[in-house]
Amino acid sequence: MSGCEHPGLMPLEAALERLLQLAEAAPIREREILPLAAACGRVLAEPLVAELDLPPWPNSAMDGYALRLADWQDEPLRVSQRIFAGQAPAPLEPGTCARIFTGAPLPEGADCVEMQENAELLDDGRVRFLERLTAGQHVRPQGQETRQGETVLAAGTRLSPVELGLCATLGAAELSVVRRPRVAVLSTGDELVEPGQPLGPGQIYNSNRRLLCSWLEQLGCEVVDGGILPDDLALTRARLTELNAVDLIVSTGGVSVGEADFLGQVLREDGELALWKLAIKPGKPLTFGRYQGVPLLGLPGNPASTLVTFALLARPYLLRRLGVESVEPLRFPVPAGFAWSKPGSRREFLRARFEQGRALLYKNQSSGVLRGVAWADGLVEVREGRTLAEGELVDFIPLSELLV
Repeated sequence: MSGCEHPGLMPLEAALERLLQLAEAAPIREREILPLAAACGRVLAEPLVAELDLPPWPNSAMDGYALRLADWQDEPLRVSQRIFAGQAPAPLEPGTCARIFTGAPLPEGADCVEMQENAELLDDGRVRFLERLTAGQHVRPQGQETRQGETVLAAGTRLSPVELGLCATLGAAELSVVRRPRVAVLSTGDELVEPGQPLGPGQIYNSNRRLLCSWLEQLGCEVVDGGILPDDLALTRARLTELNAVDLIVSTGGVSVGEADFLGQVLREDGELALWKLAIKPGKPLTFGRYQGVPLLGLPGNPASTLVTFALLARPYLLRRLGVESVEPLRFPVPAGFAWSKPGSRREFLRARFEQGRALLYKNQSSGVLRGVAWADGLVEVREGRTLAEGELVDFIPLSELLV
């Protein structure tokens, strides 16, 4: 495979392409109508079409004076009216100007505005203009931002505060949005214990459950907490059967071919299971399967591996099922604040912090260490087969792009 030295490993791009194809084959089509105040983070189900011009009339971009350019012959003009934002002005008297304030409608007949800093108010109440004037200056024309009937936001747009502000400027009080995906989170393994419980021999606290549940909630999902699956075949089958009303099951661990990997066994025997070995580090094992028609994404169990595979694969899959077109995170080149002397056969995603114009690595890049992600503010992507000298450019993906 291209970009992969080992024929059994799937390049990241190939895995993402396959997952997005599967997502597009199972779109979430149901929608609901929400008030604007409740729509932040949701995905538009229908395009937002402007029902009015924006702005709806020409208005002043400055505090100053509105006039008809043809009336000005380098002579002072009388002020015939004052216009504040929210007022409906009278037509401009010929040979006069109007005192006008930012956002106020231009009076009929005016075609330019001069800012007050370039005007002198004379003792007799007339105004002298100190600079050359041009038609249209400091005027926001009608429809400058958008025209009635224009599509302003496409279906599939994720609604941030910016988009909601735009909807409000167009007078939209309600929006049609895609319903929330219902996602179940399963952790597997007898070694896992929930925080607050005593640890037994060989046991660890379950960090992946809280990481994924919180992340999914920030993505706008309705989370079904499937808890911890013990290493028991019958209990695993029963738990999966209970989760038949969700849109996706996300699991961590337990889907390989080991003796205690009962989740994988149930999927092989009663459902569908595809095991992919990815050419990335951390996060080599990834599973996609179905049980009773419900898709399941099986992520590796080590915390950093869980984070990387969810960020780069599960998150785009979920967004595409909601109809979002742009699902990959922003990345940009930054100077490496480190040297990388040993080229790897897998693409590496290193926990890093951007400081003083360069990317610095966390001291421990083990896939079992979540503390490095808490320290970091991004991931550095080191391509397969590449070495780096300090100062060379390397791609940086901000965590702020991934965690929402």
